[in-house]
Amino acid sequence: MPTPPLSDEVLQEAVDALHTHGRKYLAANALGIDRRTFHSRLAVAARRGLLLDEPPAMPGFEITKVTTAPDGSQHVTQKQEHGERYEPPPTHVLGKITAHVDAEGRIVQSWPRYMPDAEQQEAAMRAVVAALKEEVPRAEPVAAPLRPGDTELLNQFTVTDLHFGMLAWPEENARKEAWDLKEAERTLLNWFTAAIELSPPAATAILAQLGDLLHHDSHLSVTPTHAHVLDADSRLQKMIRVVIRCLRQIVARLLAKHERVHIVMADANHDPAGGAWLREMFAAFFEDEPRVTVDSSASTYYCYEHGETSLFYHHGHKRKIADVDSVFAGQFRDVFGRTKHSYAHIGHLHSDELKSTNLMKVERHETLSAPDAYAANGGWLAGRSAKVITYHKKFGEVSRVVISPQMLAVAA
Repeated sequence: MPTPPLSDEVLQEAVDALHTHGRKYLAANALGIDRRTFHSRLAVAARRGLLLDEPPAMPGFEITKVTTAPDGSQHVTQKQEHGERYEPPPTHVLGKITAHVDAEGRIVQSWPRYMPDAEQQEAAMRAVVAALKEEVPRAEPVAAPLRPGDTELLNQFTVTDLHFGMLAWPEENARKEAWDLKEAERTLLNWFTAAIELSPPAATAILAQLGDLLHHDSHLSVTPTHAHVLDADSRLQKMIRVVIRCLRQIVARLLAKHERVHIVMADANHDPAGGAWLREMFAAFFEDEPRVTVDSSASTYYCYEHGETSLFYHHGHKRKIADVDSVFAGQFRDVFGRTKHSYAHIGHLHSDELKSTNLMKVERHETLSAPDAYAANGGWLAGRSAKVITYHKKFGEVSRVVISPQMLAVAA
């Protein structure tokens, strides 16, 4: 809370004490306050005109200078009063300070810049989820599919940068494509319907959601770290409701085909808090469903071991395609050492790229979402698609299915 301004009564008490005792240190001792506090009160009293015989300060102004002429007359300079002392909100932290200094390097004026505390936002969200997840209703176990899938195979359903809650206006991008909350839900569910049908009968499925599932992380449609203003479509609570509804339907459909489903909800730059509560919520929701596992790690790097094949996941906002392989190999040293085929998957840049290194194959994936004004104006014209990649326990990748929104439109 801001410090309340000093009352005229308190200031007048300091002025009277100075007149009575004549010396500042004696007046401060008489009032029982620190000398620096006494000097500060005198400075405020001077600005309000309380040290003059007839205070001339106008309402809303303060005295900045008093000049006494040889004849004893006083000339007073006034300026408009400053506002209350600024106190940053508890949700923000100091980002940087711009300072104006004089020739001797002394500060004349400074401009502090505060930004939302991303770590505090995520910590608060984690605390809420931890307190409430005991009350989250658990999913009832679902019967396994009648036709068991191949235990050697794993289908990885790879989606990234879906940006639920983003608004893309067709007139602002070259392909005249729209994106809003309704279109995001329709596209994602239709994609999974087609992808599950076209994928081979594998025993295991991974829902590899590589991050930026939510376009923004709070009631303000800005990025959490740098507060960049975003093109937003809807209210935060409505966005959360749609995302949870979509994911529950998707997991149910995956369970209908696969015997086991593993969920990865990668940490990312647009929704670090959203990723945290999604991981915790779905871990609690599927606690009684033995066929579902959720990677609820608080790390930004994730791993899954499938026989002699290792799979790694990261959004791509911390490490890029050129150097993320060494992080995976070092952080998951045991898994990497046990496996013969290693594959890493990232998103973030909304475009496809594949890089083979001495350690593993690293692939960046494009997105199903349409470009917003920022992407369109930046000239980024990558395609739109998502992939089902099938891995074998002994041979690594054996097949893949690529489905674009245009294919879904034709099929409809």
